[in-house]
Amino acid sequence: MHNTETKAKMDINFNKNEDQNKMQLSDLRKRFAKVKLGGGKLRLEKQRAEGKMTARERIDYLLDHERDAIEIGAFAGDGMYEAHGGCPSGGVIVKIGYVKGKQCIVVANDATVKAGAWFPITAKKNLRAQEIAMENCLPIIYLVDSAGVYLPMQDEIFPDKEHFGRIFRNNALMSSRGITQIAAVMGSCVAGGAYLPIMSDEALIVDKTGSIFLAGSYLVKAAIGEQVDNETLGGATTHCEISGVTDYKAKDDKDALDKIKNIVDKIGDFDKAGYNRIAAEKPKQDPEAIFGLLPASRTDQYDMLEIIGRLVDNSEFEQYKEGFGKTILTGYARIDGWAVGIVANQRKVVKTAKGEMQFGGVIYSDSADKATRFIANCNQKKIPLVFLQDVTGFMVGSKSEHGGIIKDGAKMVNAVSNSVVPKFTIIIGNSYGAGNYAMCGKAYDPRLIVSWPSAELAVMSGNSAAKVLLQIEKASLKKKGATLTDTNEKALFDKIKKRYDQQISPYYAAARLWTDGVIDPMETRTWISMGIEAANHAPIEKPFNMGVLQV
Repeated sequence: MHNTETKAKMDINFNKNEDQNKMQLSDLRKRFAKVKLGGGKLRLEKQRAEGKMTARERIDYLLDHERDAIEIGAFAGDGMYEAHGGCPSGGVIVKIGYVKGKQCIVVANDATVKAGAWFPITAKKNLRAQEIAMENCLPIIYLVDSAGVYLPMQDEIFPDKEHFGRIFRNNALMSSRGITQIAAVMGSCVAGGAYLPIMSDEALIVDKTGSIFLAGSYLVKAAIGEQVDNETLGGATTHCEISGVTDYKAKDDKDALDKIKNIVDKIGDFDKAGYNRIAAEKPKQDPEAIFGLLPASRTDQYDMLEIIGRLVDNSEFEQYKEGFGKTILTGYARIDGWAVGIVANQRKVVKTAKGEMQFGGVIYSDSADKATRFIANCNQKKIPLVFLQDVTGFMVGSKSEHGGIIKDGAKMVNAVSNSVVPKFTIIIGNSYGAGNYAMCGKAYDPRLIVSWPSAELAVMSGNSAAKVLLQIEKASLKKKGATLTDTNEKALFDKIKKRYDQQISPYYAAARLWTDGVIDPMETRTWISMGIEAANHAPIEKPFNMGVLQV
């Protein structure tokens, strides 16, 4: 009877988890459907009426239809710039896909969003696309259709190191490194933005709809009194036949995209990094079960091995130091045929050899030490690293401090920082505090970093943060001789928690490009596989060196 009751309870929990996680997945799909509309249906139709394809249509036409593609930063700008009318997807679409069988990254301005003007997040997203191209030596294709800098926010996009000008600096660096850059001007391309296509290796322009100039006709008249129309000033005929600024004239969008396909088709092969790959195998354990295994609550325990078994080929995971440092799982596996080293937070309570209990999702000294050694091993053997995050942070308290948790945590952070093999981070659940750093958060240069809809990113949980902030508020009131009633205290706690919960949402992080996106867990294997394939374009140029350590 006891076993029957236990099984029934497990089935109920599985069903509750599945309902919650599939509701979150449904929300993800609704959010993405809204984002895909860009500036709205009317503006999309207006662009088509002008004889132009939309940004997403251009990318879809360019990429090989039979191959996978992943979108970087789909939720960039989400919930931001509301006073300015919003900026869906940051006003620019970025995808990694295949053109004539060659993996490329494509960047397309969305002219339905403020005429493709650059908001601060637009610049950040463009820089992220270039970073991916530079790290992985991937060809990058720009589909330009932009009115330039969004002037009401020019002070947040123009002069700083990571602002608009950095784009052109990256153009120059990529050119010097032999990373192919192709640009097609398919609409407006004005002011400083005019340098981007011309600093690319080859530039195309679409007749009658594409234009390039440092100053448009109105500004030219205001500045020097010259009366000239935009087509004469900087249209396709001008730049292909008079100035020589562009290399190819296209009759329409599809013709321009076909020309790009032909150019990419002639690119020679690349030097390989040499990451190990064999024929891919699907997981033996049902991946869909992830939705029932992952708890609805971020505080509940579960076995991360069950998740790993549904992500890796043949559900085979060879654990490294299985009986030691059990709150971090380390081991070797394959994902879509690629050999990987996995570093994952174990989310169930575990028992040490001494009989002591350790909390799931917490990094202890022994687990940090194990992860450090494993990361070093993967670097030595040239095996890409995959981090599966569900971490609440490092263990605190006198016992941990006396045991040197800071030293062991520092060793792990050092190993992650100095790792030379490509790293990929999947935020499954919690990503709190220094745990985010040790498990290869955005600051530690993962080639790709994404979260599941179940993820939370913050210094600490919303509940914990609200308690801390409430205590600070109460102390401040006490100094002023005031106190809170129980009712007011609860209301203040709820207000603080609500605000904090909004900030730990995976969409809040994705909007600011702290992650590359929020993805369906079933797409995880594709992201990791395409990420390693991209990384295989860039041979490792320096040896792994941990530097000075407090051993």
